Amino acid sequence: MSGGVDSAVVAVLLKEQDYEIEGVFMRLGIARDDQAEKNAGRIARKLGIKFFVVDVSKEFKKKVIDYFISEYKKGQTPNPCVECNREIKFGILMEKVLKMGADYVATGHYVRLQNVIAGKVRLKQSRSYKSQGLVAELFHFARNDSKNGIAKFRLLKAKDENKDQSYFLYTLNQKKLKRCLFPLGDYTKDEVKKIAKKYNLKIDNEKESQEICFITSKYYGDFLRERLKLKAGDIIDANNNILGKHKGLPLYTIGQRRDIGIGGTGPYFVIGMNRGKNQLVVSDNKNDKNLFSKKLAVKKVNWVSGSIPKSPFKIKVKTRYRMKECLAVIDKINNKYTVKFLKPQRAVMSGQSVVFYKGNEVLGGGIII
Repeated sequence: MSGGVDSAVVAVLLKEQDYEIEGVFMRLGIARDDQAEKNAGRIARKLGIKFFVVDVSKEFKKKVIDYFISEYKKGQTPNPCVECNREIKFGILMEKVLKMGADYVATGHYVRLQNVIAGKVRLKQSRSYKSQGLVAELFHFARNDSKNGIAKFRLLKAKDENKDQSYFLYTLNQKKLKRCLFPLGDYTKDEVKKIAKKYNLKIDNEKESQEICFITSKYYGDFLRERLKLKAGDIIDANNNILGKHKGLPLYTIGQRRDIGIGGTGPYFVIGMNRGKNQLVVSDNKNDKNLFSKKLAVKKVNWVSGSIPKSPFKIKVKTRYRMKECLAVIDKINNKYTVKFLKPQRAVMSGQSVVFYKGNEVLGGGIII
């Protein structure tokens, strides 16, 4: 329970299905912890469920915050939410609560989970949470069947496309999915808010945010300035003309338009970096060929189902959370994966994740290198 409306409604839905539930708050050691913990505790009391706090602040600092800083230092553009899900929520936290005797970990992620038995769809998480009894019994039975290798879990996009968070969960595997519940996958955000209102779950300071949770300033560059030794250098165009001064290469990403710091003309777009000479390369052409990539390489590839498709194969991919999927061919040569776009893609950034989709299903993904 994060203290927000999504996890609060998850608790409501599971309680309505007669699950025996307890609320868990992750203390991350960040500025918003105190208020969020108060919100979560109050909601738990209102719903009449047990509530406890798990302190993962040391692990969060090492696995997420320190990772974020070190990757920027290397010239990468990391995605801390992917790492938090991989290492903390479905890593350390899941291990802790399962050891305490929990059967499942339920979260407020907007994704769907489908249970497939012997190649046929036998059961899907039911949205009709008032129809209890048989559905819950069958669901539990099907999950137990997966111990014998019969059941398989498919990770699917959410019903609400604007809230779908499947991009961030490609690091999950069958062992972990067997222990997951995602009750919000078949709901829209508006429907979730209506449920919260129906149960009078007043959430303090609730606001939609796509910002990084451990950064309090509006601009992540302020966070990096305090933690990295930044070195100013020249801003140049493709012809080596000096146009201005940058404040440190880690503060810029490929495709960036704002806050470059060139006055008078423009707008300019970041098209590259010469790290050896500490130069930021820009162009005033938003369609500059250097902004587009024909292919990329991938590391830390994970296949959600555990089975690796035979290479090469055509599939849809995303290289950023908010982008539309595009067609690409994935190949594996000498244990190294490459993704070749059928149409060159703009502003592909090393350090971000590329996620593979087949229809609504997440097949897997990895880190762009």
